[in-house]
Amino acid sequence: MSNESRPSKRAQQMRDRAQELEQAAQHATNPATRQRLTEKAVHIREKSEKENGPGSGTMDPM
Repeated sequence: MSNESRPSKRAQQMRDRAQELEQAAQHATNPATRQRLTEKAVHIREKSEKENGPGSGTMDPM
């Protein structure tokens, strides 16, 4: 059971970090900073999907 919760917890942490970066990008006034934050958020979501399976990069667990 603990093995199952570990990937889920990691996936949730990655989703949370991506969400934080997206929010920071929305508030950024510098276009270059906005672009960098958005790209980093996308990268984290893609990495989450690769490590934890399809759908893990989204907020919807189904």
